[in-house]
Amino acid sequence: MIIVTSGHVDHGKTALLQALTGSNTAHLPEEKKRGMTIDLGYAYLPVQDRILGFIDVPGHEKFLANMLAGLGGIHYAMLIVAADEGIQAQTEEHLAILHLLQVEQIMVVLTKSDRANSQQIDDLIQKIKQDHAFLAHSRFFITSAKTSDGIEELRDYLLTLPNIADQNKPFRYAIDRIFTVKGAGTVVTGTAFSGKVKIDDELYLSNGEKVRIKNIHAQNSQNNEGIAGQRLALNINTDLDRTLIERGDWLFSQAPLEPTDRITVEITAENLLTESQPVHVYHAATRTTGKLTLLTQKSLAPSQQAIAELMLDKPLFLAYGDKLILRSADAKQLVAGIKVLEINSPKRHKRTEQRLAYLAQLQQAKTAAERISLYLQEKAVEARQIAWIEQLQEVQLNEIIQQNGEVQFQEWCFNADYQQQKIFEILTALAEYHGQHADQLGLGKARLYRMAALNQPEKLIYHFIDELVEKGKLQQTRGWLHLPEHKIQFSTEERGLWQLVLAEFEKQNGQAIWVRDMANTLGYEENLMRNFMYKAGKLGFLTAVVKDRFFLTENIYGYARLIKQLADNNGAITVNQLRDELQFGRKLAVQLMEYFDRCGYLRRKGNVHILRDKDVFEQ
Repeated sequence: MIIVTSGHVDHGKTALLQALTGSNTAHLPEEKKRGMTIDLGYAYLPVQDRILGFIDVPGHEKFLANMLAGLGGIHYAMLIVAADEGIQAQTEEHLAILHLLQVEQIMVVLTKSDRANSQQIDDLIQKIKQDHAFLAHSRFFITSAKTSDGIEELRDYLLTLPNIADQNKPFRYAIDRIFTVKGAGTVVTGTAFSGKVKIDDELYLSNGEKVRIKNIHAQNSQNNEGIAGQRLALNINTDLDRTLIERGDWLFSQAPLEPTDRITVEITAENLLTESQPVHVYHAATRTTGKLTLLTQKSLAPSQQAIAELMLDKPLFLAYGDKLILRSADAKQLVAGIKVLEINSPKRHKRTEQRLAYLAQLQQAKTAAERISLYLQEKAVEARQIAWIEQLQEVQLNEIIQQNGEVQFQEWCFNADYQQQKIFEILTALAEYHGQHADQLGLGKARLYRMAALNQPEKLIYHFIDELVEKGKLQQTRGWLHLPEHKIQFSTEERGLWQLVLAEFEKQNGQAIWVRDMANTLGYEENLMRNFMYKAGKLGFLTAVVKDRFFLTENIYGYARLIKQLADNNGAITVNQLRDELQFGRKLAVQLMEYFDRCGYLRRKGNVHILRDKDVFEQ
């Protein structure tokens, strides 16, 4: 477990930690020379089976970025205040940051008590509680590193604190230092936000590369395992050059989503905020800039909360609930703390009534189950996206989906309302098609998808279509999807005529026949023959490639298989290739190819045609 110490420069943070642990956290020569902490310092206190870790963060204004880097994933903090000087400028700013990051417990440690009398100390405690109401119930400790007064009491209390970092979530680790150890290779140090890691585990760097954990130092001690809330040094096995790993990179147990550059946040103002302003953004060991835009009001007074959008100049690896700190455009003033509500927020319609109502619900949701129900309103979402946003293990996500009564098919999660809406749209689109194209048997699966549910997950819509076929709500004839009631049949007289028509087609050896030629050959009135052949087309026996020119449908299927073979071999097919293969005239070859384009089997690309939906003629 890690406890952060913060406070004004020269208020005794480093001396306090040395008294508690016996270690001097000033590890840089510059720090020892100047007597102040510049970078993050660490000290450890092993007691029985526990090791407490302490981060000594810089107190000087110029080193605030390093101080902010030390606060990622921390749940406990000690605010250090010199008894003889009281609250100073940097004390106020550090305290504001701890409050904005919603650190679970802030302990106030008064140092240098040997330099103040009891009345001064009592007055200081009273003033701190009056000026900062959120500290009214905090624990106060009066200490002196010089005389050791209060040190044991503070140490005993710290040892009672439980590690509340979530070890059941996926492993997530912020890198703040990279170096090489002779004989071991690349070593990274940082704080584990969540989860567990063991030797030989494979993790993902934030660039997507995989690394293997060769060795672990947890809380400055050799260990086979590291857990959330600990300071870890990880010896990693990677093919990457050490210089390609940077401070601010991450290690994850789950493959990361792409970093996000647009997030929706719950913001708590520290100073007056206008509707839109540039800001510096601090998250774990990463620092970038961005633009903050309030969504629900024109301005925000100190301590007020609102919903806002933050557009980042450098994308960050964020999840729901992450805490960030914002400073002014010149990086000199603390302006706000934010909590991530949504990653990859939409670019448009961000202030509509429906959108703001959704964000208000998201803000009020207390559990991952409640938020997942909101994510799945009116849309399907990839399981890996939900797991990342909520930082859930696969089994945890599955339990929530089941608990909520929602559904997961392959990689997609959705609810019953979404499925019913898509089914309605599929059936409606097909009914409208039947009304407009009574001479067609139906649609191929890919074309029905494009008509009814474009921009929805293709595999999922195909799954819904397959279920509709299985349940009899759709039927499939020779690969064409149609409504069950969309049926026609020959009368007894027409069945006899069909045998005559079929015989004529068989004489043509796969060629097409015009309605007029068939009428003349069989001695029928042309309009009567036209109606009959189109009815045969509706039944799937004939296929019109252009108006009044028909092929036997079984021949069309044979040509489709030939085209698929040629396209698979060559990547595409041309009209001339088809003409030569079938020994057709060029005009008929063009008509046949254009038919396959229209029905969605092929797609023209310049002078060639490529397969678009291979399944249309499979059945």
